[in-house]
Amino acid sequence: MTQNTLWSARASNNNSQRQDDHRSPFQRDKARVLHSAAFRRLQAKTQVLGVGQSDFYRTRLTHSLEAAQIGTGILTQLKRKAPQHQALFAEEALIEAICLAHDIGHPPFGHGGEVALNYLMRHDGSFEGNAQTLRILAKLEPYTEGNGMDLCRRTLLGVVKYPVLQSAVRGPLAPEPANPRQLKVSDWYPAKANYDEDADILEWVLAPLGNHDRDFFSQFQPLAPHGKAKFKSLDSAIMELGDDIAYAIHDMEDAIVMGLVGREVWDSDVASELKALSLSGFAMSLEELGSQLFSGQHHLRKQAIGALVNGLITATTLVPVDGFESPLLAFNAGLPEHYARALKVFKDFVYNQVVTKPELQLLEYKGQQMVMALFEALASDPARLLPHNTRRRWQAAGQSPRVIADYIAGMTDEYAGRLYGTLFLPKTGTVFERQPH
Repeated sequence: MTQNTLWSARASNNNSQRQDDHRSPFQRDKARVLHSAAFRRLQAKTQVLGVGQSDFYRTRLTHSLEAAQIGTGILTQLKRKAPQHQALFAEEALIEAICLAHDIGHPPFGHGGEVALNYLMRHDGSFEGNAQTLRILAKLEPYTEGNGMDLCRRTLLGVVKYPVLQSAVRGPLAPEPANPRQLKVSDWYPAKANYDEDADILEWVLAPLGNHDRDFFSQFQPLAPHGKAKFKSLDSAIMELGDDIAYAIHDMEDAIVMGLVGREVWDSDVASELKALSLSGFAMSLEELGSQLFSGQHHLRKQAIGALVNGLITATTLVPVDGFESPLLAFNAGLPEHYARALKVFKDFVYNQVVTKPELQLLEYKGQQMVMALFEALASDPARLLPHNTRRRWQAAGQSPRVIADYIAGMTDEYAGRLYGTLFLPKTGTVFERQPH
């Protein structure tokens, strides 16, 4: 079996195609992601600004679409700049599938929901959004009976941002709060790693690699509070860079339109930092960028946003990674140092001026508390409160709390809020409120 065949294999070993279906394996993967219930639910999950606050800004779904568009742009640049490595690059459909799928495992209410589930699962294998993505793609999504969407091995490799297990990198548990309402987010950020109970998935994904590459690929940095994986595949690096650009630039656009940041803050926190980097790829000066971003005119702001995104995409290069034999691991996508620093300036700007704003943190805290209340209620009597399909999964899994975490993680912000109302608020709820699982 050739390497290409190994990487296009599916865990079910079912590679048959329907009559007259001439799509490639990765085109089929993209279709499976697009048509999945898990992907559709991203339309009602928080990206940065809360769902329902406005119909303008990004949700997890629109963010994923933009990340996919940027990811394919990065792929095009790499193919142009490194023609000697054409055999290394896959078709656009692979990168699109990976980028579209990368946020599927994130729970309702953004990082507030993720921290809440990680705290609640602290004695049962933890919770982490990227690990949940792999779990949905390879086990939970009901496209097949036991292999989730049954995506190609290379597609799953691209989705794996952290090729390590929780038991390897997770640090000691933080002291538990006397009251869950006093839970500090900073104490319960999850380790960036896959669940130990899904080690079989990771093992299958990495099977084509030699023993040296597998061992080297699983190395991590012993940081605090949790260790962090050192490496990722080329496809995953493209996806992560597309994700970062979409977050940094497009979420900044949302903040500008919503009036959360002004020109003065841009000048002090962004423009002043970028001046020292001698950037030439943004097609307009920093002064012109600032003027257009804060002009109040949609077409001018779009020109500036397009210039920023294009400047970062076109700066992308193929970066060698020492120590690997497999070409998929021996190269990553990256930015020259001054452009990488510029991207960090944009990301820090969004984090410091938007994400950490008390107005947004109040909403994130509320979501965090709702997730904890839902989990505690459902876990108190799962046989009574879980939907029939989820209850059967819970029983088949030996009454594991992981199934309850799976159920809540799959909820949209809206559905979680309505279920909370049904459980805890008088005169709220109806027997007709259901979500398929």
